Amino acid sequence: MSNLPVIVGYGGINAAGRSSSHQMYKRLVLDALDEEQALQTYAELAVMMKLVSYQDGVYISESGERLTRQEIKQVFGSTIRDNTLIRAIASELFDTDAVDFNREATLAPDINDAVAFMMKKEQLPEPLPSGWQVSDRENGLVFVRVTDNLDIKVSRPREQKVKAAAQMPSGFDPGESYAARNHPRGVQMSVYAASDAIQSTGIPWEKVLNHVAPDQISVYAGSLMGQMDEDGLGGLVKSWLTGKNARSTQLSLGLTSMCTDFISSYVLSNLGSIGSHQGACASFLYNLEHAVQDIAQGKSRVAVVGSSEAPITPEVIEGFNAMGALANADKIMALDKLSSSSEIDHSRNSRPFAKNCGFTIAESAQYVVLFDDKLVLELGANILGSVPSVFINADGNKKSITAPGAGNYLTLAKAVASARNIIGEQALRRRTFVQAHGSSTPLNRITESHVLDSVAQAFDIRDWPVTAVKSYVGHSLASASGDQLAATLGVWEYGLIPGIPTLERVADDVHNERLALFREHKNVGCDAMDAAFINSKGFGGNNATAVVLSPQFTRSMLEKRHGSLSMLNYDKANGAVRENVSLYNRQVASGTNKSVYKFGESVVDGSDIEISDTGIRINGYHQAIAYPGETKYRDML
Repeated sequence: MSNLPVIVGYGGINAAGRSSSHQMYKRLVLDALDEEQALQTYAELAVMMKLVSYQDGVYISESGERLTRQEIKQVFGSTIRDNTLIRAIASELFDTDAVDFNREATLAPDINDAVAFMMKKEQLPEPLPSGWQVSDRENGLVFVRVTDNLDIKVSRPREQKVKAAAQMPSGFDPGESYAARNHPRGVQMSVYAASDAIQSTGIPWEKVLNHVAPDQISVYAGSLMGQMDEDGLGGLVKSWLTGKNARSTQLSLGLTSMCTDFISSYVLSNLGSIGSHQGACASFLYNLEHAVQDIAQGKSRVAVVGSSEAPITPEVIEGFNAMGALANADKIMALDKLSSSSEIDHSRNSRPFAKNCGFTIAESAQYVVLFDDKLVLELGANILGSVPSVFINADGNKKSITAPGAGNYLTLAKAVASARNIIGEQALRRRTFVQAHGSSTPLNRITESHVLDSVAQAFDIRDWPVTAVKSYVGHSLASASGDQLAATLGVWEYGLIPGIPTLERVADDVHNERLALFREHKNVGCDAMDAAFINSKGFGGNNATAVVLSPQFTRSMLEKRHGSLSMLNYDKANGAVRENVSLYNRQVASGTNKSVYKFGESVVDGSDIEISDTGIRINGYHQAIAYPGETKYRDML
């Protein structure tokens, strides 16, 4: 009998806002929410974006004006809509019209057989290059005469053709939520997201730590690109080229695993399993698969899973653009037949399953908290859904390492068959939907739609609802399937499957005989879907599909296993948890909450560990660590 991994909390940040309490999801379906929900969403985003503050129960603008939520929508509604989701890259990140670019040049001696110039003495290179003759001048200057050719680099701004990305809401800074001392942007986002996730459970993390053994917690997360901004690997690799010294933290904090390491130590105080698994754009699901296996097999009772990606830098964008992977200004103008004087609507850059020209890069950090089914009842945790299985397959041999291949057919077919074994044949056909990878590349729309349509035909599924969240929040690489999962959990709370807003017309080469692709949000009700499939395709032959069961179906499974009396006791314990979740949401919505960050607190060293022949005890942790039981290889001994 396997334990069921139940989703009890989730959190994060992307271009749509904070993930917990479905705020990110509500931004996606903002135009379809009822008035109360929409006004609250506008107000929460206004606080996050520092357009207003919340003091003593009143919203106050920067000018000191008191505002109602209705007035916030009237005054700031367009600002909020224009500064969330996919949009032009903000100048705070970098100026796409003036990116630093060095052009090499060679200066030759003039008729006097020399190149001559003045410079500060402190800027002289050491040792002096061959052919340099230096003489002192006043005010710390030197006169330099070079008798050979002089190679130089001329720094001039250069326009970058990729103008848009899915950035965090304007005005939001994850580093303000804790003491972020020169931390790379991706690490800051990871701390914020993991903290949001554990606080969203409504259960104090110390209570979780005291309830399970220290080695019964797993943490799996990471990034695809690593930390490529100035405070990470990005600053390190160009430090000498730009005349700067490398900092001691740039290498270590720049690693792809640092998102995992930071939250494991400083947010979760974790002594259990830890790992950072990369599967290109499927990385979130690769990490989720490890967590699901740990809980199902009883290795862990708690798992925190996530990813963080901050790739909106000139260098990373130029790399993807050189591959032809991104939607850039020239491609969009050609696709839409725009004149050179026309203005591009960047919110329409990402067009899954429509005529498209490339993906839109995004930043995002997403984390989920999983408990085994018994722990859910013991602590009264919220039931947001469950993940019975994640399937991973490679592509085999193929023509190009970056092209899609055979693996996704395997992962999706196995996931659908697995779900059928749980929810039944009829529910599979009528009560499931797909969160597609939907990257908005021409190749993806053809290949993924063929995968989906082929599997639907094999299992006799008709009009299979398919949505693609990248049409709103872009492609966040390792975090992409985390964005998909966060958007899926909101469906079971509000009953709306987000439409694909840029799907003005399904492209002619899309295979959709069995699929239902829709532009408007699909109102299915909160109880209509028993399961969703999170589908992910990644460069290099990385494919993954997760089965996610609805909260309602998950609860029915728990009642079947543990009995109705256990569920009655669970409901009593869950009441206090729900109150804590509501309190946390109010604190975050008002801008008063801080991220969990325990740097230097309760440090464990050898003097805190007591080892005996029956187990291990650690000072500060209530439960002991038990040794492995009888060997699994008894039959071989």
